[in-house]
Amino acid sequence: MAKYIRIVGGQYRRTPIDVPDVSGLRPTPDRVRETLFNWLNHLWQGEFEDKQVLDLFAGTGALGFEAASRGVAHVQMVEQNPTAIAGLRKLRDRLKANNVRIHAGEAKYTLTRLDNTRFDLICLDPPFSSGWFPGLLDDVWPLLNADGLVYAECEHAIEPPESYIALRQGRAGAVHYQLLQRRETS
Repeated sequence: MAKYIRIVGGQYRRTPIDVPDVSGLRPTPDRVRETLFNWLNHLWQGEFEDKQVLDLFAGTGALGFEAASRGVAHVQMVEQNPTAIAGLRKLRDRLKANNVRIHAGEAKYTLTRLDNTRFDLICLDPPFSSGWFPGLLDDVWPLLNADGLVYAECEHAIEPPESYIALRQGRAGAVHYQLLQRRETS
């Protein structure tokens, strides 16, 4: 039996996203994505058209395609699993989502290659129990525009470093999710 989730809003609303059988793959639940994009709609006053988004652990692409569906200027997805990458490319091509780029590679290495790129939103949903947090927040800080946002999913609440302001947080089952904003440090 095929497993899938759906895009919850925007121009691609109700489009199914296949969930491949990949170890550790845990798509962001529909309700959580809807909450995140409601937060973003409020914070960005509905202005998505000029936003740059990085989906660093893309997996199914649920977060990145949700952003693309709402009309962001550019989504950069990063994924290292070949099966997941094939699914991302297939969906991007089917949707003709020209604002989506997919990079096949390991997240930490890819971050070092993005040093001249700035994003308005970085989505971080690494495999649970992998120890990515809180260090990952320091790694992505230089890639954020002033007042840039980080969406983080983890198996526990994250205590953000001083370089971030916690704006919103929630929990859905075993998933803790937070929206953080870049803060200038002195």
